[in-house]
Amino acid sequence: MNKSAMIRARIQPALKEEAESIFAELGLSTTQAITLFYQQVKWCRGLPFEVRVPNEVTRRTFEETDAGQNLVRSSDAEEILDRLGVGAIKEQATAGYACGPAGEGRLCRT
Repeated sequence: MNKSAMIRARIQPALKEEAESIFAELGLSTTQAITLFYQQVKWCRGLPFEVRVPNEVTRRTFEETDAGQNLVRSSDAEEILDRLGVGAIKEQATAGYACGPAGEGRLCRT
């Protein structure tokens, strides 16, 4: 199939660099990633993810955390889950899985 259509867009340089770094980790070029996005839009007949306008509580939370207010700091994800009272849910969800090599943060079925 002839690939002659061109897309041009202006985005923040930092966003571009971060996204392209992730594409590289996935073994994708930017062109391949954009093509995947377009295919998903076509197959979903819309955006392949939910887009919503944040409610007032969410908007206020964004503003406060962006300003460095009302932050809760934890040493790791497990501590946060325990504080939220979902530690048991995490244990159930990860039962039968083992962590990958140190620092990878991947779960693999045992």
